[in-house]
Amino acid sequence: ATATAATTTTTTADPQEGSVLIDTQHEDLVHDVQCDWYGQKMATCSSDRTIKICSLNGGSYEVSATLQGHSGPVWQVSWAHPQFGVVLASCGFDGSVLIHGEVRPREWTILHAAHQLHSSSVNGVCFAPPEFGLQCAAASSDGRVSVLRHEPETQVWSVEYLEDCPMGVNAVSWAPAGAYYDASSSANQETPRLVTAGCDNGLRFWQCNTSTGEWTQQNVPQCDTATTSAIQHQHKDWVRDVAWAPSLVPNHNRIASCSEDGQVLIWTQAKDDPTSSSSSSSSWTATLVHQFDEPVWRVSWSATGHVLAVSSGDATVTLWKEGLVDGTWIRMDEDQAAAAAAVDATSSGETKEDGTTMLPLSPPGPPPTAAVSEPMPTTTTATTVTGDVSSTAPAPPPPKLAAPPPPPVM
Repeated sequence: ATATAATTTTTTADPQEGSVLIDTQHEDLVHDVQCDWYGQKMATCSSDRTIKICSLNGGSYEVSATLQGHSGPVWQVSWAHPQFGVVLASCGFDGSVLIHGEVRPREWTILHAAHQLHSSSVNGVCFAPPEFGLQCAAASSDGRVSVLRHEPETQVWSVEYLEDCPMGVNAVSWAPAGAYYDASSSANQETPRLVTAGCDNGLRFWQCNTSTGEWTQQNVPQCDTATTSAIQHQHKDWVRDVAWAPSLVPNHNRIASCSEDGQVLIWTQAKDDPTSSSSSSSSWTATLVHQFDEPVWRVSWSATGHVLAVSSGDATVTLWKEGLVDGTWIRMDEDQAAAAAAVDATSSGETKEDGTTMLPLSPPGPPPTAAVSEPMPTTTTATTVTGDVSSTAPAPPPPKLAAPPPPPVM
C-alpha cells in the first residue's frame, strides 16, 4: 500500500543569504536532518514520532510527505544510494528500523519494517556504500549492531547481529569502498567495514568476510580510547558520533569522532609500506580538532572529505578544515564555508551531508527516478501529511542520562 502527501505551502529564501531557513512542521524536537545524494530531498526526524520529507528547489522548499510507523521518538535517518531508488532508513527509541521507499512522486511506503529489531533504543542507522549492495547498519543501546541486507534473489531482508559495546552503542559508520587498496590483489578491495562509537568512550572496528558473510571485530587497540594511554588525545566520556571520511587517497583513512567530553578528534591511519597488505591493522593516530565547552552531538564530512561539520551543545554548527602547513584544524568563517561548499559541490557532483545546516541553492543535477531498481516486498504503510501543523523552535540537545540511552531524550 502507498500514501499520498497533502499540499503544503512553499516558502522562498533570498538566494543572497546562501542558506534556507526551513519550517519542518514537526511538533517536537528535531533530532536529525539529512539531504539525499542530489540535494533535492531532505528528511528530518523528531520526537513527535514522524519523519518529514522536504522537496528542495532552488531557494524554495515544500514539506511533501510525513512518514509514520515508529511508536516512539525517531533519532536518525539515512538515505540509500540513488541506484536503489528513493530509499530512506529510520531508527528510533522503539528499537525498530524502518526502510521507507518513494514508489511514485509524493507517495511513500514502508518497504521493510524491522520492528523490535533490538531490545533497546536504536540510536544510529547508516546505509552502506552502493558497492556493497543495499544494506544498512544500526547501533543500539542494547550493546549490539545489526546489519540489515536486502537479498535480491529472494527479495527478503536478512539480519546479522554484532556484539559490540556492552554499555551501549551510539553511532555507526561504514568505510568507503576501496578504502584499503592492495595493488597486488583485488581480494580485499571491496570488503565491508564498520566503525562504531560506544558508551565505553571508545571506537570499535568490524570487517565482513565476503566469502562467508561473517563479521569479525578487528584488533585495533590504538582506537580503544577508553584504555589506551599511548595516544595523546582520547575521549573521556561517551562517544556520541563517528563518521568515516570519503576515501580520496588509497590506504589513507580518516575518521571523525565526537564525545560528551566536548572533544572532536580526527583519527588518521596511513599505510606506511605500499607493498604490505596489512594496512587495515595499521595504527591510528588522533588529532584534536577542538575542545568545546559543551558536549558535541554530531560530526559530518563533506562529499570530498575536506570539510568537517560539527554540531555542539552550545546550539552552534561550525565548519572545520585542516591547515596546509602544520595539519592544525581551523574553524572556517561564513565566507570560507560558502566558498568551500561551492567547490565541494562542483567537484563531487553531489550535495554533502553537512547540507543539514547549509543547503546549496543550486542542486548539482536531476534526481533519480522514484522506482526502486529491484522490486522489494511491501510490508506496512506509511501515512502522510495531515495538514497545517504548528512548528516549534529548535531546542538544545537534552542532558546525558545515567544509563546508556539514545542520543537525545524526550
